[in-house]
Amino acid sequence: MFLKLKARAGYWLARRLFHWSWFVRQPRGWGWLEGQFARMANLGDVGAQSFYGHILAFRGVGLGAREEGVRLLRLAALAGDGKAAYQVGVFSLAGTASKAPDPVEAARFWGIAAKAGHPLAETKLQDLASRGPLGN
Repeated sequence: MFLKLKARAGYWLARRLFHWSWFVRQPRGWGWLEGQFARMANLGDVGAQSFYGHILAFRGVGLGAREEGVRLLRLAALAGDGKAAYQVGVFSLAGTASKAPDPVEAARFWGIAAKAGHPLAETKLQDLASRGPLGN
C-alpha cells in the first residue's frame, strides 16, 4: 500500500517536472523521470502506460525502447485508452521491426479507439475499408 502511494506521488511529481525543459535536459533528471514513468506503467496504470509508451515509441533510443513503447501502448489500448489504441493501429498497419504489417489488427485497434471517442479513428477505419478486405 505504501509503495503504491509512493509510486503515485512520484509519478504525479514526474508528470509536472516533465514540462520543465531544463530538468528534462539533465541526464540525472531524465533518468529519474523515466524511472517514475516506468514504475507506474509496470504497476498497471493505464494512463502511465499510454504516456510512457508514447515517449518510448517516438523518442526512445534503440529498437528495444521502441518495442517496449509499442508493448505499453498495446496494454493501454486493450484497457480502453483511445489515444493508445489509435497509435497501435497506426503501428500495426505500418509494421514494426519484429512484426509485419497487419491491417486486421489495425482495424481492431482503430475500432477500440473509435469506441473511446478518438476523433481520427473512424476516418482511418473508413480509409482501410475503402482499400479492400486486406487493406491493399
